[in-house]
Amino acid sequence: MKAYIKFFILLVLILQSTLSFAQKQKDKENDMPPPLTRILFIFDCSQSMFGRWQSDTKINIAQKLLSNMLDSLKDVQNLELAFRVYGHQKNFPPQDCDDSKLEIPFSKNNLKKIEHKLKSLVPRGTTPIAFSLEKSADDFPPCKDCRNIVILITDGLEECRGDPCAVSQLLQKKGIILKPFIIGIGKNFKESFDCVGTYFDATSEIEFNKALNVVISQALNSTTAQVNLLDEMGKPTETNTNMTFYDNFSGLIKYNFIHTLNNRGIPDTLVIDPLVKYNLVVHTIPPVKKDSITLIPGKHSIIALDAPQGYMKLKLMGGNTISNKNLQCIVRKKGNPETLNVQFFNQTEKYLCGNYDLEVLCLPRLIIKDVEIKQSNTTTIEIPMPGIAVINTVVNGYGSLYVMEDNKMKWLYNLNEGVTLESLILQPGSYRVVFRGKMSAKSISSIDKDFKIESGITTTVNIYRN
Repeated sequence: MKAYIKFFILLVLILQSTLSFAQKQKDKENDMPPPLTRILFIFDCSQSMFGRWQSDTKINIAQKLLSNMLDSLKDVQNLELAFRVYGHQKNFPPQDCDDSKLEIPFSKNNLKKIEHKLKSLVPRGTTPIAFSLEKSADDFPPCKDCRNIVILITDGLEECRGDPCAVSQLLQKKGIILKPFIIGIGKNFKESFDCVGTYFDATSEIEFNKALNVVISQALNSTTAQVNLLDEMGKPTETNTNMTFYDNFSGLIKYNFIHTLNNRGIPDTLVIDPLVKYNLVVHTIPPVKKDSITLIPGKHSIIALDAPQGYMKLKLMGGNTISNKNLQCIVRKKGNPETLNVQFFNQTEKYLCGNYDLEVLCLPRLIIKDVEIKQSNTTTIEIPMPGIAVINTVVNGYGSLYVMEDNKMKWLYNLNEGVTLESLILQPGSYRVVFRGKMSAKSISSIDKDFKIESGITTTVNIYRN
């Protein structure tokens, strides 16, 4: 009785420990911080910023509104800022197309430094936008999971024969930055900057202030999505499959998620960066895809894909044996030569609903065509258990294995000339081996050996003259 009580207490302690660990793991997952967002402001301080614009000069209005916006970011978590300026070091003329400098690098709690530098700027030079974008690649310290965002504020177009579009696309292709934001002051430059990034027109002070707020909102607001994997009834019941989100522009992998249904049977909510257009691959067999997915910043999006699935079980008649545990089957879409999967026997695998052709990897090959997979059902394919042929040639040499059909030999396999003992998985039936040793110089030394294979039985075939 005492032993039983001790065992019960021990069991309770183990259960408590397991539940406590599981809860800690769950809390840890829920407490995971969002990725670090890094925003680099590229600010136009070229001579044209002295131009009059509504209530004041462009530079004064831009300094005031940007400074106000920076104040609103002081309590934002997981955010770092940097400040690059062009056109502020050299007078124009002459034109200096290298006039661009990272004034305040990325760090924590550097808002006051940026505001101080912003207020001290005096417009002097030209507009090297492409050069500034190119240099910005080095402004972001290496970071695997950071969101690197560029906000370009300008009142003019490229003046140094650079190509801002090409530079921006190259940086995006390399995954260095996300698609930049551009705010055009005083004039609509949309046609010129659409290829660079997401353009916002600020033809008035009000529009400039609104554009700043929208850009920051899009950069920082949490955006969520759910992926509905639909069954044949159009309901989101399919799950437990990996999903890969690719950047539509660069082709880089952005996220991998194992699809999950929550405790209410609803697809789990994902927090996804809205600044990227995505191509989604759901790794069903075969995979399903959806391209050019655009998310609305700050909104919840539903991404739906048709993915009705059922199961296929491969089974050997009479069960399994240790010697046959590695028997495999190639699965192909009906009428398509491409291999979708190689499935083991006595294994159940999930496939999209449809029809498939099978090729069992025993000798001779067993072809099973037009196997139908139905929604949420298991289709069982059962074949006679193969046998094993252990071919012992005693010496190295040259030989082939044939299956006997209507007194004719059908080639199956060439023996490995470098070994003397081979094990082959064969279907039940009649077979013949023809063999000659390497050291035999006459064809008459060739040996024929007939044998039979029975299900689940290992047959040793000795190839030598009595």
